[in-house]
Parts: sequence; C-alpha cells; structure tokens
Amino acid sequence: MELPNSEKDANMNYGSHYLVYAVLPLLKLLCLTVIGLILAHPRSQLVPKATFKLLSKLVFALFLPCTIFIHLGETITVQNFARWWFIPVNVLLSTAIGCLLGYLVAIICGPPPEYFRFTIIATAFGNTGNLPLAIVGSVCHSGDNPFGPDCYTTGVSYVSFAQWVAVLLVYTLVYHMMEPPLEYFDVVDEGGEIQEPLPSNDLSRPLLVEAEWPGMEDRETEHCKTPFIARVFNSVSTLSYSSIPDPDSLEEAPAPRSPKSIRCLAEPRMVRRIRIVAEQTPVHHVLQPPTFATLLAFIVGMVPPIKSVVYGNEAPLSFLTDSLEILAQAMVPSVMLILGGMLAEGPNESKLGVRTTVGITVARLLVLPLVGTGVVYFADQMNFLIPNDQMYRFVLLLQYTTPSAILLGAVASLRGYAVREASAMLFWQHVFALFSLSIYIIIYFKILLSYV
Repeated sequence: MELPNSEKDANMNYGSHYLVYAVLPLLKLLCLTVIGLILAHPRSQLVPKATFKLLSKLVFALFLPCTIFIHLGETITVQNFARWWFIPVNVLLSTAIGCLLGYLVAIICGPPPEYFRFTIIATAFGNTGNLPLAIVGSVCHSGDNPFGPDCYTTGVSYVSFAQWVAVLLVYTLVYHMMEPPLEYFDVVDEGGEIQEPLPSNDLSRPLLVEAEWPGMEDRETEHCKTPFIARVFNSVSTLSYSSIPDPDSLEEAPAPRSPKSIRCLAEPRMVRRIRIVAEQTPVHHVLQPPTFATLLAFIVGMVPPIKSVVYGNEAPLSFLTDSLEILAQAMVPSVMLILGGMLAEGPNESKLGVRTTVGITVARLLVLPLVGTGVVYFADQMNFLIPNDQMYRFVLLLQYTTPSAILLGAVASLRGYAVREASAMLFWQHVFALFSLSIYIIIYFKILLSYV
C-alpha cells in the first residue's frame, strides 16, 4: 500500500530531522519532572507530600479515565477492535520475555534467595500506562509532529487498549509473584520488613506506593500479606504456621446432611487447592476507574447510535465530551509532576544488592528494547500490524522500553514484600530511563520515519 505523495514528502522531511523530533518531547517531559522534583524536594518543601498524594488520586480517578474515555471511545469501532489485536498480545509477549530475562538476571546476579521472584517480576512488568501516555502526549504536542494530525488521539487509543491486559496481569501474575516467600515468612514478619499496616492518611508511606494506585490499602485482603499459595501447595513441617492461614479453614462448613446424602464425586485435592487459590485472587478489584473508562469507551464507541450522540462536534452530548477533554489535558503534566515528587524522596535502603539492581536495570532498559524491536519487526513482516501506521508501531515498541511499573511499589506494599527494594529499584530505574528512553526513542524515530 503506497502512501500519498504529500505524506511521503512529509516523512522524508521528518526523516532528515528525526533527532530533533525525538529529543524535544523528552526534554519537555524532563522539564516537568524537574519541576515536580523541585516542588517536592525536602529542602524546598514548596508543595507538601499530601498534595502529591491528592494529585495522584486525581490522576487515577479522574484525569486518566477522562483521557481513556475521550480518545479511545472516539476511535474504537468493531473493525478497529479486531485490527488492534496485536496490542494486548504484545503486552503478554513483553511480559513473558521479561520474565525470561528476569530469570537469567536472577541466575547470573544471585540476589538474596527471598528476592528471587521479585527480580523476575521487576524485570518483566513494565509501565504500559501512564508513562507511555505521557510520552505520546509530548510527542504529539506540536502541530507539526511526524505522526500526523490524529497523532494524540490514535496514540492514546493504542496505549489505552492495552490497559485491561495490564490490569489483569497485576491482579494475577504480579499479585502472586509478589507473595512473601514461605521460607522467610517468620523471619520477615519478625524482622520488620513486613510492617504493620499504616493508616490510609499516613504521610510516611512512600509516594511511589500510591503514585499509580492510590487507596491501595483499601484493596487489602485477609491473606494478602501471607505466603498463601505456598501454604496451600506445600506442607513443610519444619516451619511455623502460627501466622499463616490454613487452607482447610477456608472451606465453608458443610450443611447438615442425612446419612443417605453421600457425595458421589469427591473433589480432588489438587482441584480443591487450585479453587482455594483462585477464590483468594482479588480479581474482583479489576474494575477500577481506568478499567471502567475503558469498558465504557468500548460500549459507547462500538455502538454507532450511541457513539453519534456522545462523540462529534454535532453530537447532543458534545458539551460533556468537551468538559471531559479539558480535564484530560491535565493528565500528562500531573503524571510527570508526580514522578518528580517520587524521585525527590530519593532511594530507600535495599537488601537486593547493587549487582542485582544493575542487572534488572540493564535487562529492562537496554536488553528488552532490543528484543522488542526484533519482535515488532517480525510481527510486521508477518503482516500482523496495521499497514503504514507508524504510531501503532511506536506504541508497540514503547511497551518494551519503559522502566518497571511504579505499580510494583504499590503491590509490594499490599503484599508486605520487598517494599524498600521496590522503592530503591524503581528510583534508579527511572533515573537511568532518562538516558535509555532518549537513546531508544531516537532509534525508533530513525526506523519509523525512514518508511516511505
């Protein structure tokens, strides 16, 4: 499929200036981050931590859902839903490849045994939401951006389309991988790493804990701070289980039965264990404001009679979408200010070790993007991607390039496992990401804008 001549000329022009178009958006984001760092720095204290926590709640509950609903709902159709299938698949691929790299990092770097699983998941689970949205927003901010007049709308739609997969991964894979290790449960519990739950308004909680998941303390379940799966599937007599729940106690008391009431098909023990674990997996928390906005955008956007009422300049509810769009414009600066506030807190002490921290950072920010470039190129050769849509490819590449998700800090606090280690690792990753993102976005622009 050939591009129109005007678009060819534009791409040739952008191809000769790709360095400027790649660097300027990152400089804009860096300025916003530095402003947030200055405002939140302990020496200046121009803005208190409580304000940043409130801002993170606004992003989570208002700005981000408005952004998703406005742009995803406007572009989604039944046809696009089918055409964009590789976006969620790419999230799964990037996580699977990241798990493999994380396993290699854990084998090579030899972290403390209790942080073996943390090393894997920290390498695997990247930021697929707020940071890519901020990058797309900065890239598309200029009217002469290289991706065309619909740059921001399509970019946000592609990033938002991956949100529901990321949320499912958080409440399944990430949640269980961050379970406190059974062998170290008693030691950790007494040693102080798993601390007493802090009040929801306690300002001593690190900002990164709530940066992308405010109010996560309300998501705590009865067994979230215990090695529940290990307790269900293992029986090690040498350990004390005084503080670990017994899976048999989770079974509901059977109703009184007559002697003739005999259970013909007894539930196999393994099936019962799997069922107990599934029942304790907090998937019922998946429907959060961003996820709800995604589902609502799907419903409204893919039903033409409803869509014509909500979206468009002549739509009866255009005043509503205009109001939501005004709120959505605050999302990108708010996210970067929060990131600056998080970096202002500095790294916490970590038992993970310098070697493992460096290994995770190198694997996540340098090696994984190289592998991801190969995956996207192979998918393009197999005609899995939308032809001549460079923003589509750019979003796919970003999914391999971002640092570990800040959400890991919230999950670590929720599970009471590796809280300080997550804080330190996220700090150093985001500092190093300023350079790695610059390098790879320059490379991506060079590759994408060379298409004619």
